[in-house]
Amino acid sequence: MLNVKNLVVHYGAIQAIRDISFDVAKGEIITLIGSNGAGKTTTLHAISNILKKTSGTVFFENTDITSLQPDEIVKSGLIQVPEGRRVFANLTVRENLEMGAYTRKDRVGIARDMEKVYTLFPRLRERMRQESGTLSGGEQQMLAIGRALMSSPKLLLLDEPSMGLAPILVDEIFNIIKTINAEGTTILLVEQNAFKALGIADRAYILETGHIIQSGTGKSLLADDAVKKAYLGG
Repeated sequence: MLNVKNLVVHYGAIQAIRDISFDVAKGEIITLIGSNGAGKTTTLHAISNILKKTSGTVFFENTDITSLQPDEIVKSGLIQVPEGRRVFANLTVRENLEMGAYTRKDRVGIARDMEKVYTLFPRLRERMRQESGTLSGGEQQMLAIGRALMSSPKLLLLDEPSMGLAPILVDEIFNIIKTINAEGTTILLVEQNAFKALGIADRAYILETGHIIQSGTGKSLLADDAVKKAYLGG
């Protein structure tokens, strides 16, 4: 579904991503893990063309999206949930969800997906008329994911969905990610909580200073002694 080849990204003179290549197959949960500054978020931004690539290609469903504008990439079905939630604080929960569907014209489908989001996140239904800036961190994360689902994604890019959340909410968010995937959405997950990410991933890539240094199944990397020592506190 997604093929990233020889991706290079610079911030000025600093090379943030160093010639990385990886792929995501339809139906998978793929995770990128690594320490802060490894290049995980930069990789997602380059895929979505929020950040300009120095070189490399990105193919989505066999179509070259390397040079497409971010809104065109959204229309193709590749949707990113940004780090830090970035909900529209002065809009209500429902208005935020409606913003997620701004590229769509199918009113029946939009209404159906709104109901699916409320079923997946009952707290959003309870707070649909509440301004989003007044929600808790966990509720804002749910809203950010729900807003992305309103775009009817084929591939969902999730950037640090558990950041700043209490442990019980982290468990809830990861269960929701598994549910979204089971219902047919492919997921590329960037996550600081390597244990949780590897626990749900079909495959994973480990980034270090802009390089992919290791890859494998989620289970195999969870059992790897070097990975345990570096990323799992073991």
